[in-house]
Amino acid sequence: MPLRSDWSGATCPIARSLDVVGDPWVLLVLREALQGATRFEEFRDALGVADSVLSRRLGAMVDADLLARAPYRSDQRTREGYLLTEAGGDLLPVLNALMHWGERHRPRTTGRMAVVHEGCGAETAYADSCSHCGERLTASNVSWVKPRDPGVRLPLVR
Repeated sequence: MPLRSDWSGATCPIARSLDVVGDPWVLLVLREALQGATRFEEFRDALGVADSVLSRRLGAMVDADLLARAPYRSDQRTREGYLLTEAGGDLLPVLNALMHWGERHRPRTTGRMAVVHEGCGAETAYADSCSHCGERLTASNVSWVKPRDPGVRLPLVR
């Protein structure tokens, strides 16, 4: 029995979207890609995921146009890395919204994560635009400040 149905042809856009991003590993891989991870080992080490699981997810994300394969040279051989596509980058507001929801409804006692709009330097309470200046948030103008090191801003893919 399959774990879920195929919603790729559903009339509801939420169901069609979940068909692509409904797996939690997909969103976690996107989080790492937004922070600049491009290599299999970078994703694996950051996520602690089994190679077989990650390999399947990366392949599905390439098929769904969230990531694109990109060759790079390593140890005298060509390997494939993964670059964020426009469709993958367009999921930034979804990840920001999940982060805001998690901070509000599943808070940590050791600190909180923040989304900072680099254009004006303000922390934003919105997922898709800066709550201070109103500018649209993109991977090129946002940093995430994580609770483990609140003095360090993690710029997203530039």
